[in-house]
Amino acid sequence: MKEEKVRFVRSLFFPAFFVTLMWMVKTIEHLTEFSFMHLGIFPRTAKGLVGVLFSPFIHGDWMHLFNNSLPIIILGTVLFYFYRPIAYKVFFLIFFIANIWLWALGRPAYHIGASGIVYGLAAFVFFSGIIRWHIPLMVLSLLVTFLYGSLVWGIFPISHRVSFEGHLTGSIAGMILAYIYRKEGPQRKKYEWQQENDEEDDIPDDENAYWRKIQPEEHKNENNTSPGQSQGDVHYHYKPLE
Repeated sequence: MKEEKVRFVRSLFFPAFFVTLMWMVKTIEHLTEFSFMHLGIFPRTAKGLVGVLFSPFIHGDWMHLFNNSLPIIILGTVLFYFYRPIAYKVFFLIFFIANIWLWALGRPAYHIGASGIVYGLAAFVFFSGIIRWHIPLMVLSLLVTFLYGSLVWGIFPISHRVSFEGHLTGSIAGMILAYIYRKEGPQRKKYEWQQENDEEDDIPDDENAYWRKIQPEEHKNENNTSPGQSQGDVHYHYKPLE
């Protein structure tokens, strides 16, 4: 139990640190009355490239910030708890892939917020459980569906004030990474009967087999081959049970 608590705290650390940075940026904006909006992603412009790095830390208002904070903590902790060996790679790949695609494909306006990361994490956790067919991870997939199933509407252009492109690119990035890293991290356990079948498949023929394949002997002198019999012929002999 103690080890599980330590593992949970370690898994919580990075998501909490990331969210803390988000809140620090918003607090600085509030105290200085200065907006960092210009550091968001502005698609297909040189100035908009800085947003690839900074946009997830910038939010329009406190509610926008809060709505992204809780999912990042929950989904981020799940990522680092169950997929720790690849967690940092997955997180930062979602971070950069989603934002680069958004810069390339988004509408000509400033795009800010960490919603793309939220969608990427949700997609990764959901599809990883399905692809791996791992029961605990599938339960997580269902939990994600229950908690964040409404996120699916965010990938459609319902409101002009919502960056559906960021949601969509994040979701696609998470789904692709779930497939790429499907063989890393937790895997489906094999039951005993499956392992026994695999072992039986690997057992070679023993001396009690009904049929045995006699391999031809190599002959140094081709003249030793019997008439009508080529050196590469294979003969099968029946061996009765004793």
